[in-house]
Amino acid sequence: MTPYNQYYADYWGAYTRHLDPEEHTPGKRNTQKIERKHLTLRTRIKRLVRKTICFSKTTQMHDIVIGLFVNRYAFGRAV
Repeated sequence: MTPYNQYYADYWGAYTRHLDPEEHTPGKRNTQKIERKHLTLRTRIKRLVRKTICFSKTTQMHDIVIGLFVNRYAFGRAV
């Protein structure tokens, strides 16, 4: 088993019925980091959730802004 076949979720019954016990790790210990990254992405990039003065309609601009965010906060590289 490789570490990529590991699922971190809560104790919902569907997870325990459909995932192997070796691959499923229930609990909040590992899901908090993932949820924190999602929350940070939503709050830092307001242009994805509402129309403001900084809202862009082009897909290219969204890709650029998301790429800059990922480089800065996931890898620690300011571009």
